[in-house]
Amino acid sequence: MTSARPSAWARLSIRARLMTIGILGLAGALVVGFAVLYAAVTASVEHTVDTQARTVARDVGLLVDSARLPDPVPQFGAQVVQILDADGRVAGGSLTADRLTPLVTSAERTRLAAGEVLTVSGTRSAQTGQLRVAGYAAGPASARVLVVAAVPTTDMDTASEALRRLLFWAFPIFLGITALIAWRVIGAALRPVDTLRREADRIGAAGTARMPSPALGDAAAPQASGITTSGSVAPPVSPEDERLTVPPSRDEISALAQTLNGMLDRLAAARVSQRAFIADAAHELRSPLASLRMQLDVAQHVGEGGSLPADLIPELDRLSTLVDDLLTLARLGDSAPPAPTPVPIAPLLDGLRHRYAVARVPVHVTVPEGDLTAYGISGDVLRAVTNLVDNAVRHAASAVTVTAAGVPTNPPRVEIIVSDDGHGIPESDRERVFERFTRLDDARTRDAGGSGLGLSIARELVRRSGGDIRLADAAPGLRAVVSLPTHPISG
Repeated sequence: MTSARPSAWARLSIRARLMTIGILGLAGALVVGFAVLYAAVTASVEHTVDTQARTVARDVGLLVDSARLPDPVPQFGAQVVQILDADGRVAGGSLTADRLTPLVTSAERTRLAAGEVLTVSGTRSAQTGQLRVAGYAAGPASARVLVVAAVPTTDMDTASEALRRLLFWAFPIFLGITALIAWRVIGAALRPVDTLRREADRIGAAGTARMPSPALGDAAAPQASGITTSGSVAPPVSPEDERLTVPPSRDEISALAQTLNGMLDRLAAARVSQRAFIADAAHELRSPLASLRMQLDVAQHVGEGGSLPADLIPELDRLSTLVDDLLTLARLGDSAPPAPTPVPIAPLLDGLRHRYAVARVPVHVTVPEGDLTAYGISGDVLRAVTNLVDNAVRHAASAVTVTAAGVPTNPPRVEIIVSDDGHGIPESDRERVFERFTRLDDARTRDAGGSGLGLSIARELVRRSGGDIRLADAAPGLRAVVSLPTHPISG
């Protein structure tokens, strides 16, 4: 069953999602806020203009009531004042007022007399824009007049236009500045999470790539260190370094770090228990296996048991090899590895020539001329190359070749190449065979097939020295290339 493809929103980072939600919410709030601000300012300016029109109309009306109205009616600025009689005719006005045509219609006079403030076109008074008109009834009952005062809205319109432009330009600027601040604030808030992620990745890279030391002879068990996924050597990781840094704050991030550290403690305890179990089991198996081998050798020597001892000895050897490999794996991560040292390649290959002098198929070793030297852990390199040659001998059809040469890369490397003419490994399986206990079907059909640990141990041993192993087609067969540095690799 295939999982559904995540949406574009789900593929965004938490920081991007928080930013998107925050900016959209802020943009909506700004739109509403600016609209309310514009409406409030516009209403305030309009109220001021209306108050001015009412005041002018009332003041002139009071002059009418006291029979002290001059002619023409006094005005201020672009104000227009008309005095209309009961029939709607112009009975007086300011210098800016038309003395023949009333400023308002009969219906509008009724509304003005009721106290409303109207908006009329400025063309009625030969002005651009609009006018806000207020009225005031004055005079004796027998000769009531309506004082009409009009104030141009030009200043109000100009102020409204300026406010619209200000809000139009202020919106993106304010939104951009807020987005920048929010991006930095969200980043600072998530920085402890990113620190936890990087530390967890470092711990994972160092812990999962550890490999045990080669158990060769009576040599002391080398120690393990972190190997990055790129094959370079990481600094030794102490138990304290395998824990996440708990932030000084007492918040959810701090609680998460403490919880993850508790989980790492439990995982470390489980690894220690598992290694101890494998080591104890492998160690306890060595003695009975050695006893069985001795008894089979004696039975074969004296001729007891017919062909049974000869049939069982190869299987017993395979079981002993598996026990040794398990004991090697059990030493994974015990402590820091030995310091890398120069590894002369010629003596190493010359030793292989003698070791495989009587192998199942001929092993042709070409010892390089000159002082070809790699840099690594000598015992690890020897064990890794030996595992590769053992694997090649097991699967070769007629011969195995071992060569070495310097490679002028940047930085320069030394390559040890082990080739066989067997069936080879399909390209799709060339990485899978480095996994522990992985054996392809072809290997399973062989009586002398390995345990599935040789290639895995070989790669990790080489990586402890800062190198790597890759598999390629030998046409026919398989070519295993061990790549090693020629100089120390800094942590």
